[in-house]
Amino acid sequence: MRVTVDEETCIGCGLCAETCPEVFEMNDDKVRVKVDEVPEDLLESCKEAAENCPAEAIQMED
Repeated sequence: MRVTVDEETCIGCGLCAETCPEVFEMNDDKVRVKVDEVPEDLLESCKEAAENCPAEAIQMED
């Protein structure tokens, strides 16, 4: 599973980095994805981060 963040849409709230710090990190005022593929054991927390994004800037794809 891959995850991307739309930098134009991201508001930099940091909720995703708090929810799943193994996959997301804050870079200045925007979030950055730290991995190419989301490890199996982090899928649930990554999905939670995507679902809770207030700007709906996170996309997950197979």
